[in-house]
Amino acid sequence: MKKTFKLNIEGKNRDRVLDAVKHEIRKYVKRERRRELPEGVDFWDFDCRFGATEAEAVVVHFATLTGLIDGIATAGGEQFYVEILASHGRRQARPAGADPRE
Repeated sequence: MKKTFKLNIEGKNRDRVLDAVKHEIRKYVKRERRRELPEGVDFWDFDCRFGATEAEAVVVHFATLTGLIDGIATAGGEQFYVEILASHGRRQARPAGADPRE
């Protein structure tokens, strides 16, 4: 998904547009996670970029995406760009003696 979302749409409540955008992103991620995993892959990971425009987008972690969207909306931004690409994830073994709670 590579998309620029506009938050100020004439005739629509800004808060409802923001909720709809978050729903669309969650729906996309849910659909991608349902895809069949290739051989040797443990899970679907997501490579994300976020910014006010496509040119300003920087690499971010997927878990921080909702907070960044809220930040743009709170700051009064007109639009933002999100890029979410599914990638192959492989689990890494913990080093011996590492604390499992970290």
